[in-house]
Amino acid sequence: MQAQEETPDHRLRSAAEVFSDIMRAPDKGIPDSVLRRAECAVIVPGLKKGAFIVGGDYGRGFALCRHHGAWGAPAAVKFSGGSFGPQIGVESTDIVLLVMDKKGMERLASDKFTIGADASAAAGPVGRTAAADTDASMRAEILAWSRTHGVFAGISLDGTVVSKDGSEDRKLYGESVSNHQILLGTVKAPAGAQPLVAELDRYSPGPKR
Repeated sequence: MQAQEETPDHRLRSAAEVFSDIMRAPDKGIPDSVLRRAECAVIVPGLKKGAFIVGGDYGRGFALCRHHGAWGAPAAVKFSGGSFGPQIGVESTDIVLLVMDKKGMERLASDKFTIGADASAAAGPVGRTAAADTDASMRAEILAWSRTHGVFAGISLDGTVVSKDGSEDRKLYGESVSNHQILLGTVKAPAGAQPLVAELDRYSPGPKR
């Protein structure tokens, strides 16, 4: 599968491009007010249809959390299981999650959790200036979006398992590190992560509550 043959550095560049493309569309991107409130972001670029058939791994990507107003180092994650909705797996789908509170951050820093079961989730609102004041958006620990064929929309990912990707982290950092170490800010971001960190900083330079 092409997505799993990519190196971590290539996947980091792809994640940066995905986030930049989404945020450059002012009428279709993630609302600024939501992004400013997020504690962490998860970006999984280019889920492929073949990933549903072989091995059960739907996709690989990276999670980053903020510390003292700055985005930290990326932790490699895998998505598996669950129902991704009808638009997933048609050809190539990009997934973006925003983790909205400290409890959700703790879930993300664990070895594995299930969206909807271990952490409350909702489809994210769309539109850079949209007001994200629905009950679901205000209460959810995680907000989720997908992009397929250029169409960006909120999506339900209930039942999806998000787990650490230790083999990718070892490639990226040159040693074994835990999601907890990376996401809680004790590990320095590698050079290959700078484009993704820079894109997140560009559109959301720090928490404004």
